[in-house]
Amino acid sequence: MNILFIGDVVGQNSCREMAAVLPSLKREYSIDVVIVNGENSSDGNGITPFSAGLLLDAGADAITTGNHSFRRPEMDAMYESSPIVIRPANYGEGCPGKGYCILDFGSYTLAVVNLIGTAFMQPVENPFSYADKLLKQITTPNIIVDFHAEATSEKKSMGYYLAGRVSAVVGTHTHVQTADECIIDGHTGYITDVGMTGVHESVLGIDKDIIITRLTTYYPQRHIYAKGATQINAVVLEIDNRTGVCHSIKRICQ
Repeated sequence: MNILFIGDVVGQNSCREMAAVLPSLKREYSIDVVIVNGENSSDGNGITPFSAGLLLDAGADAITTGNHSFRRPEMDAMYESSPIVIRPANYGEGCPGKGYCILDFGSYTLAVVNLIGTAFMQPVENPFSYADKLLKQITTPNIIVDFHAEATSEKKSMGYYLAGRVSAVVGTHTHVQTADECIIDGHTGYITDVGMTGVHESVLGIDKDIIITRLTTYYPQRHIYAKGATQINAVVLEIDNRTGVCHSIKRICQ
């Protein structure tokens, strides 16, 4: 199977831009499954049922999130009700929703796991031990892990830690695509960060002048999404659906 994983979608305009190009991407790469990180998909930060709906209507088969998962309280009910909109598993049992989902395509199933890092992030349960806990519950060999983390060292460590046990570990959160895609131990696809789906001429999707003003004056600024041409950052993973082995990982930046 060919899996398209799309990096952090920033704002509702980017959701619509993604929707416009997704059909052609699916045709070009013969995509079977689409996974999207949507934690920044709402205007005004976070994710809402409306922005999640935009992504699902566009063709997402599963939506992962991250440190902005609970920025908008109206999402709590959707996390509880939707089988395919997930939040980082290691937030703990007391949070709404779940940290992984199983997609059933008849002849095979695919697990999508969401974890969040701890380095330079808010305190959460240890993602490494939590990954061990989840893998005891998942029976399919086809497992994609979205590791939403700040530190490249923590992401790389997770790739090696889960090598041979999952099909792929893809990093999200920094909004900058890295060029280190590889297959670890001949089994697990890996990239430190998939990147961002948002306006190219921006600072992580935000109007560049606003961020420059904040960094030069230290005076608080209201974040406004940048306008202009949208870039799509993603990876295509070719997975053997019988064994869960990743045969290739290809970056997309367009």
